[in-house]
Amino acid sequence: MYKNNCSLYFFTFTCHDWLHLFDMVNGYDLVYRWFDWLKVNGCFASGWVIMPNHLHAILYFSRAGFNLNKIIGNGKRLMAYEIIRRLEFSANREILNALSSAVSIRERKKGQLHKVFRDSFDAKEIYSEWFLNQKLNYIHLNPVRGKWKLVEDYTTYEHSSASFYMLGEIKAYAPFDIRLL
Repeated sequence: MYKNNCSLYFFTFTCHDWLHLFDMVNGYDLVYRWFDWLKVNGCFASGWVIMPNHLHAILYFSRAGFNLNKIIGNGKRLMAYEIIRRLEFSANREILNALSSAVSIRERKKGQLHKVFRDSFDAKEIYSEWFLNQKLNYIHLNPVRGKWKLVEDYTTYEHSSASFYMLGEIKAYAPFDIRLL
């Protein structure tokens, strides 16, 4: 519980084997489509960065009774179907074979054909303004930290909410402004 009886969660999920699947299939739009679906269901993307092989985001839940595991699981599943479709369209047999061979016998019996994302995800409830700001800074600086160096200025990275919070500009998608809570 952050304030005003709202729930905010920071979460991360990763592509299988840290493969750059979002980048390979130009799948950034898949995350935005999922964000749109979340909106219809009372959940709003407030901050994010979509990296070539993982997603960090902060979700705002406007009502109680949500199931975070189900919400993230459904999002990953919907994105996975489209990532596979795009890999098939581009005839990327090497990656398709790698994703297929990563499926366990138990998963295969349940009908899973490819392992697109790691099974687990990390999630932490945001309980204070300090923690919220820490997570937003972490998210927004991701494209310029460590090995990434995707851009020189983190506010210019297209698949992040940084430009909105730092410059008041919307790049690829408009976040739900958590400063309004």
